Amino acid sequence: MPEENSEEIENVKTVVRVRPLSKDEIECGSQNIIKTDKTNRSVTVYKTNSNEPPKVYYFDNVFGEDSTQIDLYIDTARPIVDKVLEGYNGTILAYGQTGTGKTYTMSGNPESPQTKGIIPNTFAHIFGHIAKAKDNQKFLVRVSYMEIYNEEVRDLLGKEMNKSLEVKERSDIGVFVKDLSGYVVHNADDLDKIMKLGNKNRVVGATKMNLESSRSHAIFSITIESSETDVSGEQHVKMGKLQLVDLAGSERQSKTQSTGLRLKEATKINLSLSVLGNVISALVDGKSTHIPYRNSKLTRLLQDSLGGNSKTVMCASISPSDYNYIETISTLRYACRAKNIQNRAKINEEPKDALLRHFQEEIAELKRQLEEGLFEYNATTGDEQEEEDEEIEIENKEKKKKKGKKSKDEDKEKTDIEKELLEKKALETARELNQAKSEQDQIRAKLLSLENKILVGGENLLEKAQAQEKLLENSIAELEVRTKTERELEENLQKIEAERIDIEERYSSLQEECVGKTKKLQRVMSMLMSLKSELADQQQEQQREKEGIYDNIRSLSRELALCELVLNSYIPREYQSMIERFTHWNEDIGEWQLKCVAYTGNNMRKNIPELKTNTKECDFVDLSHVYLNYNTDSLTEPVRAKTARPKTSGIARPTTARKYY
Repeated sequence: MPEENSEEIENVKTVVRVRPLSKDEIECGSQNIIKTDKTNRSVTVYKTNSNEPPKVYYFDNVFGEDSTQIDLYIDTARPIVDKVLEGYNGTILAYGQTGTGKTYTMSGNPESPQTKGIIPNTFAHIFGHIAKAKDNQKFLVRVSYMEIYNEEVRDLLGKEMNKSLEVKERSDIGVFVKDLSGYVVHNADDLDKIMKLGNKNRVVGATKMNLESSRSHAIFSITIESSETDVSGEQHVKMGKLQLVDLAGSERQSKTQSTGLRLKEATKINLSLSVLGNVISALVDGKSTHIPYRNSKLTRLLQDSLGGNSKTVMCASISPSDYNYIETISTLRYACRAKNIQNRAKINEEPKDALLRHFQEEIAELKRQLEEGLFEYNATTGDEQEEEDEEIEIENKEKKKKKGKKSKDEDKEKTDIEKELLEKKALETARELNQAKSEQDQIRAKLLSLENKILVGGENLLEKAQAQEKLLENSIAELEVRTKTERELEENLQKIEAERIDIEERYSSLQEECVGKTKKLQRVMSMLMSLKSELADQQQEQQREKEGIYDNIRSLSRELALCELVLNSYIPREYQSMIERFTHWNEDIGEWQLKCVAYTGNNMRKNIPELKTNTKECDFVDLSHVYLNYNTDSLTEPVRAKTARPKTSGIARPTTARKYY
């Protein structure tokens, strides 16, 4: 366990998963060009019909075509989730070409425990931990689900699916999405239902490479707040946030053959992934003074995950087909760059935006109100009863004294009045009693609702996910045995390699020495050829990226030319320069704004009192000769300016243009 407020500096972990050849690829005669080495954690890529040596890439772990969902989760995701339960931030993101199985890796198939992906396995893991926690620990689990579609952030759990949400930033909590809905969950089944609901609302579409291609980046966020009461009775709150990111796949139009809306979606996807690559390159470079997080909504939301306060793992999915050779190499290079990013993760202790402490304080206050209400009710009822008894006793005594002096009619009339007063008093008491009971019922309902949101350690909250939790526990034990065996094999291989090198260095004759050095020379030449091939591939990839950037520049230039045409047609050039001087870019809302716009034009008219004719009470100053007025319901008659309106630099103005007064 790390010390309090300590910082853990570690690189982004990268793993690679190879999916099996698809039916279409097998029917087309595609060859498998990928070989994974679990012991050395390497991926070797062969190029068909070429004399180039194979390319070898090393990662934190590799998973071949026969890998299972459980193997991937136990080795890759489990350590991240464990850290999140301790109070760290964690991110697991899937990256790769379209159709390589990213969504399957993250969500999986819910039909059986063995085929469930990282996200549903996370549910069982979290609530299994809560069930094993101590009684003095309390938890609050809340979740949100959003997607980035065409550079617009959408709430997958909200009522307005097409509403675009704003990305904001605050110094105390960092980057967040304004008005994003969040739900408190009580067990793994609640999380599973929310995930399925969000997946139904996510945008998918068919392309030639994938019939159900994700057309957006999806971010499933789970926030786990925990409080532990020490011996002195003081509570310590920690909050960990887990982001599970399913990125949309990179696409090439020549392969997907997308047109229209699908082409526009692909352009936005590739653009955001390109910005993500630029961010990774800038972080790895070390010389860059500016990291372009703000160039994309995706990179801005992942700002903490890349180079920030988070423990991050990237799962790169690749295709083994020779048809996708270029995309596979590009993905592997992408992942190799990402593993050089350094993050500084620390435990989030006593966070300002934690709900758990707020809920606990509100529960204590409601209990206090409930106890005080019951005490006051009992005390009031008792006092009222005593007062009534005293009044009745006094009245009876007075009746006995005056009984002989008054007639029977007067006694009857007084008795009727007393009965009416007592009935009114009884009705008022009953009304107050009902009102007090209603208030107490409301307090009890609110108290029960808040108590249900807080989970106490030791409770069994898995229900249907029990089988999943047992499967994870068994897989952890198997993984430990397998890891130990692999470590022993690796040590033996290192010893054998060292002995082989030692044998090669001993030569009994010049001929053996010549043969040995020739082999070494061949190995060096093979490495040189591999590096040259790698350099050529990188140059080609850079050229493709340049072409993509040039296409974006040409598209933006066309949009800029259209905007300039509209401006020059409707606004005189003299006024354009004036507008430019008095405008500024508002980073919070992402729009241009006029400086001091609140004190200009029609905004001022809202505060002007109604004119009172033939009186001196009006403070209204006639500024119609200074400011332009676009309203027809003017408070005063418009005053036509004496000077002529500036000409429009020879550009013909449309007949629908407004008239300036």
